[in-house]
Amino acid sequence: MKLFCFFFFIMSFCKISIASSDTIIVHKDPRLDVLTQKQIQINKHASMLTSNGQYKGFRVQVISTTNRDEAFKTKNDLAAKFPDQKIYTIFQSPTFKVRIGNFLKKEDAENFRKQISNLFSQGIYVVDDAIDYVPKTEEESSQ
Repeated sequence: MKLFCFFFFIMSFCKISIASSDTIIVHKDPRLDVLTQKQIQINKHASMLTSNGQYKGFRVQVISTTNRDEAFKTKNDLAAKFPDQKIYTIFQSPTFKVRIGNFLKKEDAENFRKQISNLFSQGIYVVDDAIDYVPKTEEESSQ
């Protein structure tokens, strides 16, 4: 019995010492890095989109009124003063809302809000909205 225990002890010690000297070398395919970067870009792009495919962004709401004529007069005034910006009239019964711009960054919308706040006496503020945006070609190629 002693001989068996001694033999068992020697065998388990040898097995442990052999196992500790083994190493595992993993060869990673470099295409995995490219794939990972591509997936990160896809996820980043997808996080910028709403469920209907439009970009998440900001607009400046200039007026919210129940008076239709007042809303369209405000829209016409904005179109005359800011022809380079798109203007949107939204009807949510019983209210007409007039919003302007398509901004990806809130800071840009805030700067525009400050620019037009002296032209309109009512409360003007930035709102989250689905915006019309077409990425520039260099943005598309990086995604």
